Amino acid sequence: MTKYTFTEKKDTRSGFGVGLHELGKQNGDVVALCADLTGSLKMDAFKKDFPERFFQTGIAEANMIGLAAGMTIGGKIPFTGTFANFSTGRVYDQIRQSVAYSGKNVKICASHAGVTLGEDGATHQILEDIGMMKMLPGMTVIVPCDYSQTKAATIALGSHIGPAYLRFGRPSWPIFTADRPFVIGKADKMIEGKDVSIFACGHLVWQAIEAEVKLAAQGISAEVINIHTIKPIDVPAILESVQKTKCAVTCEEHQINGGLGESVAQVLSRFFPAPIEMVAVNDSFGESGTPAQLLKKYGLGPDNIVEAAQKAIQRKK
Repeated sequence: MTKYTFTEKKDTRSGFGVGLHELGKQNGDVVALCADLTGSLKMDAFKKDFPERFFQTGIAEANMIGLAAGMTIGGKIPFTGTFANFSTGRVYDQIRQSVAYSGKNVKICASHAGVTLGEDGATHQILEDIGMMKMLPGMTVIVPCDYSQTKAATIALGSHIGPAYLRFGRPSWPIFTADRPFVIGKADKMIEGKDVSIFACGHLVWQAIEAEVKLAAQGISAEVINIHTIKPIDVPAILESVQKTKCAVTCEEHQINGGLGESVAQVLSRFFPAPIEMVAVNDSFGESGTPAQLLKKYGLGPDNIVEAAQKAIQRKK
């Protein structure tokens, strides 16, 4: 068992805001566009210090994506910002046609993803966006787990060439990756183990770490791996772990269809078939409630991960 602790909680969207501001200072080609949610996306500092590079498009997300695509032609590096639901579901046609199809260097940055958006309810809690975005050819998809990793991912995207989707959230969450390196496409093994591989992304990485403590108390050695980059997924890291443990659990704040679990299952089915259990939202829309209430109701807590790990281990026997 590896003990992770935290002294502070911050929302991952604030990590995006700080990372974007850092990029603004580093590179004059970085521009930011926002669809009437500057405060919610924590883009205020960029707007204040680089007003000539900030574009408020209003509640016109399709227009924002079109503008961003056009800006890349002149060498700009646009970061668009709005809620995840409006960043993907509302503008999928524009993303597919104007960004992905032509390989434009647009960074689509999406806050308030998953059920932890909370009280705004099902119409804002998109749970399909990872699947939608990872299916687009050439699209990089990143789901960081805390404030520090979101900041690092944002900065890394400044030098990444090609379209990308960065998914983060609203609630204050433990900070536990401050001293860990971040590389796009490279999984981060948080805890070494031998009995079961737990692959997680976003807010559920911390849930997986808490589950590992509970499993260790039962004598089960769990390996916890942070798959922050859903696409391109780190195939060698997945295979190295599961070839050792012989079973897997995936954890995500997303539909069971189309997300991290599906990506890991595809890797295993192709290269190393093994039992896999998935902790995710089971073909359901969300509802209004606090983040903690919703994580519990939709089966996304540490106890759910423990149960899934027990099932996966049982299936390999």
